[in-house]
Amino acid sequence: MYVERDIREKFVSASSVYSIAALVGPRQAGKTTLLKELVKGRNAPYLMFDDPDVRGLFDEDIKKFESQYLEGSGLAVLDEVQYGKDAGAKLKYLADRGRTLWITSSSQTLLSKDVLSWLVGRATIMRLYPFSFSEFMRAKGQKEHTEAIIRRLVWEHIVYGGYPKVATTEGTDMKKTILRDLYELMVLKDVAKTFSIDDIGSLERFVRYLTHSIGNVLVYGKAASDMGLSFQTVKKYLDAMERSYLICRVGPFFSNKLKEVTKQPKIYFADTGLRNAIANDFPQDMSERGKLFENYVFSELLKLGFTVKYWQTKAKAEVDFVLETDGVPIPIEVKLSPTNGKIERSLRSFIDAYRPKLALVVSYNGSPGETRVGGCRVVFTDVPGLARHLGGAKK
Repeated sequence: MYVERDIREKFVSASSVYSIAALVGPRQAGKTTLLKELVKGRNAPYLMFDDPDVRGLFDEDIKKFESQYLEGSGLAVLDEVQYGKDAGAKLKYLADRGRTLWITSSSQTLLSKDVLSWLVGRATIMRLYPFSFSEFMRAKGQKEHTEAIIRRLVWEHIVYGGYPKVATTEGTDMKKTILRDLYELMVLKDVAKTFSIDDIGSLERFVRYLTHSIGNVLVYGKAASDMGLSFQTVKKYLDAMERSYLICRVGPFFSNKLKEVTKQPKIYFADTGLRNAIANDFPQDMSERGKLFENYVFSELLKLGFTVKYWQTKAKAEVDFVLETDGVPIPIEVKLSPTNGKIERSLRSFIDAYRPKLALVVSYNGSPGETRVGGCRVVFTDVPGLARHLGGAKK
């Protein structure tokens, strides 16, 4: 089942300008499905680097690879190309030979300087994550809705996430099984194998530890002590998980280093369904689940293409998320059930300090509304409204 992806038009437009268009993101987020849809009716071989014959010829002799697979075609798709040896130099060679390539990767190893340095001016890179809420609605065939329908679908999206196979599968038990299988695949193949991690047991324990740390500032030393790991091991595991699109580290937004916390990141999972599967925690309702909802809103901002930060001062004022557009910040507070029209002290402090033009309060149970604090328009919205209100912001 193909579900139209929000990135489609942007990808097609950019790929007409560059020799190489890279689509990166988590395993099973839909990269292959999208590109196979886009190459329908075109003379374009789809080469999967899980195939040892394809990868072997690419590794051993790029000219023979070109002769075998690319002659006579105007476009070729190289799937999971990060498994190829010396991928950067060989992709440059093919681009300089006039080849048009679409490439995919489920690991940020493709984005390392060893690869990217070869592709400057030749490649455009876009990220595809599991279904956003708008894509999730599309997958459900939901065209008309009420507040109750929206709340029910947001709950399902939070609990089981946006991986396409999960979203289009009926039955909660099967959804859970797919998520657990996906987690094992990502940890054992994408994380452990790609980043040479031998101690799978400690890696899995650390990932479970992070499921209970979402939305909190992660102090590396404390995490190492809690888990009985070295500081270096904690950083290695975090790097590997982030580069495999399992988690995201969110850094602080600041201008006054004397007053604001500036060092440690917060941790969020790229997909809340996967987080819930790892923690074996599938909530029946959202009461008392503020941190999980916060993680969910983060993932929606990630899918909208924003770089997300948080704000926290030494005086304990805190705003959940801050976006920057053309150098102007947009603070975002996340609340399960806010009091409509009430502006929390921390958000007022941010508005007083930075004078933003727009601030958002995103809620699960709240009602839409709007007020002003000084010259700042403060909008109370739900999850679908998040994309609408940020639609005109520069990403």
